[in-house]
Amino acid sequence: MNKQTSSVEAPQIALPVKLQGLPGSPYTRKMLAVLRYRHLPYRLILNLPQNPDVPGNGEQRATLPVPKVSLLPTFYLKDGAGKLQAVTDSTPIIRRLEQAFEQRSVIPAHPVARFLNYLLEDYADEWLTRCMFHYRWSYAADINKAGQVLPLYARVDLPDPAWKTYIERFTERQIGRLHVVGSNEMTGAAIEASYQRFLKLMEAHLSGSPFLFGGRPASADFALMGQLTCLTHFDSTPTRLCEQHAPRVYTWVERLEDLSGHEVSDDDWLEPSSLPNSLSELLVEVSRTHMPQLLANAHAVRAGKKEFETRIDGSAWVQPSFPYQLKCLVWIREEFATLSAEDQQIARNILEHAGLLPIIDEAVA
Repeated sequence: MNKQTSSVEAPQIALPVKLQGLPGSPYTRKMLAVLRYRHLPYRLILNLPQNPDVPGNGEQRATLPVPKVSLLPTFYLKDGAGKLQAVTDSTPIIRRLEQAFEQRSVIPAHPVARFLNYLLEDYADEWLTRCMFHYRWSYAADINKAGQVLPLYARVDLPDPAWKTYIERFTERQIGRLHVVGSNEMTGAAIEASYQRFLKLMEAHLSGSPFLFGGRPASADFALMGQLTCLTHFDSTPTRLCEQHAPRVYTWVERLEDLSGHEVSDDDWLEPSSLPNSLSELLVEVSRTHMPQLLANAHAVRAGKKEFETRIDGSAWVQPSFPYQLKCLVWIREEFATLSAEDQQIARNILEHAGLLPIIDEAVA
């Protein structure tokens, strides 16, 4: 599931785009908002790829391919040979849509801003999701709501006996996976502190700009929004924090759900020289949280270790290593490598100010 944009011309994409997903999935919400904003017609199948026996989805049982890994959303796109494929991972799907359709791009025009957007999209997809999963499955009120509601998104008429059984199994499984995202007794406080700092930083940014990179949304905006649909509008504990401390963020998430009527022009993108200090502060937050775990994980995976230890914002951090996270680091560096020498220097200056140079330079054996 390569997040890097392919240099090979992608096959054409037929409209409406067909995808399978659920409202409780932050990545589904991310992609639906992108499709609406870009005026790309779509057909959403409310279901899980591995769960075909849902009334109203008879056609899909017989015709849709099964993804190698069941993730939401799953897009159904044709490959170069015209064969329908089940495709997951939102970041490369966005880039593939960019290759197929020109209107209302979500990739900033300037190469440096494009790289920073990629970095912030990765932060949202790979770090902020830890905050979401931690809050959802660590507190009783959040556990109870998620355990009851999420199974119904695929089938609201699920019979009570099956629903109750699913609640128990689903809740137990999700709580048991907290360690996968690094949530445990040692790291919980650091995760919650990072979410609360993010709210403060994003609130400050939105006081001067409607989106991350100017007057039009980028893919990183939609990535943040996707995670925040859970953190600020579903799970009660983090939602309460947002309502109390970040009303702009709360409102912004709802606005991004449907920007189909938002008028844009090429002049709406900010140049790197015009990026506000509030965006720089968000990048500092990436250096405090996402970068150290990316690098520590990379070292562990390269060394064949199943677990890694590091410090995040001064706190001890221990979690299982994750090969996919190593790929994320590689793709960030590949994205940086696409910049010209002049643009790389501009990006380096921005990264250095934020304490982010190791994400590009640190050797990973």
